Amino acid sequence: MTEETKPSLTAVNAATLPPRARPSVYPEPFASRMSKREKRALGDFLGLSNLGVNLTRLAPGGESALLHRHSKQDEFVYILEGNPSLVTEEGEMELAPGMCAGFPAGGLAHHLVNRTNTDVVYLEVGDRRPGDEAFYPEDDLKAVMIDGKWAFTHKDGRPY
Repeated sequence: MTEETKPSLTAVNAATLPPRARPSVYPEPFASRMSKREKRALGDFLGLSNLGVNLTRLAPGGESALLHRHSKQDEFVYILEGNPSLVTEEGEMELAPGMCAGFPAGGLAHHLVNRTNTDVVYLEVGDRRPGDEAFYPEDDLKAVMIDGKWAFTHKDGRPY
């Protein structure tokens, strides 16, 4: 990043930033499952290229993502409001404000689900290692990071 392309702000009120225009980069039929999720791409707004940071709101019934694991990316979530269910391949637990969870690369598949009647708000943080792959044990989907963008295929390699 050159001096000319660096953002002029180093601090901002995260809640005032506009949400991402698209609720999901997943192909259909998966993208519509993310319709109750709203992300504010804080890392992108602040010009971070090695670290992704999102302020995410899940409406009742919303999901953070499909149940997934990454090959190279570590992920971290910190709950600010609400009580989401953390769902992994080994079970579920309810989270509360102030709780955090970490997901090392290659670890358990995971996602958050809002089974309550109030919104859930959390920070999600992940690195942006090139060549990362995402695996979805419950869905016919595989993703590969190519030039900073996700490319999706069926598990047998057919493109979406």
